[in-house]
Amino acid sequence: MTNDGLLVVISGAAGTGKGTIVERLAADEGIRVSISATTRSPRGAEQDGREYHFLSREQFTELIGEDGFLEYAEYVGNFYGSPRKQAEDWMKQGKDVILEIEVQGCEQVKQKRPDCVSIFILPPSMEELERRLRKRGTETEEQIRARLARAKEELPLAESYDYQVVNDDLDACVEEIREIFRAEKEKRAR
Repeated sequence: MTNDGLLVVISGAAGTGKGTIVERLAADEGIRVSISATTRSPRGAEQDGREYHFLSREQFTELIGEDGFLEYAEYVGNFYGSPRKQAEDWMKQGKDVILEIEVQGCEQVKQKRPDCVSIFILPPSMEELERRLRKRGTETEEQIRARLARAKEELPLAESYDYQVVNDDLDACVEEIREIFRAEKEKRAR
């Protein structure tokens, strides 16, 4: 029996509410959210160690060589990744660690940490997803169409996750995920 915390991957298409869900879960005692590392420059008021760990390309590639990431990817010329040490240190302290990452990243995490728990957040429908994306008012029509096309590619991949949770009602969705955490801890305690 181990008192180590859980490693939980949460993924979902843009507009499913995963960021808000993770924010709510992060307020719970004993839950930490992994802070990604990136080679891109800070934007606006972003601070190192708060939004991201800002690394040079050399530092990042050195960490790749040391197997220092649970997952990483290159996107638009910059690297992004989930630092392994930070997550594993928190887990050893009994904290549950959430990685809010893309589907490709989840596959990498599963290979390195088969004990991880994966949760995919689904929209109630494609119509509702489109409504949410439009309601944000932060993207152009072209960006909304691109996000919807991407969602259509990602949604079938939900089947490869341990759990699929529909975010129809935010409070109920967050409670369902808390229940998954409890059930997984119960399983490991046996």
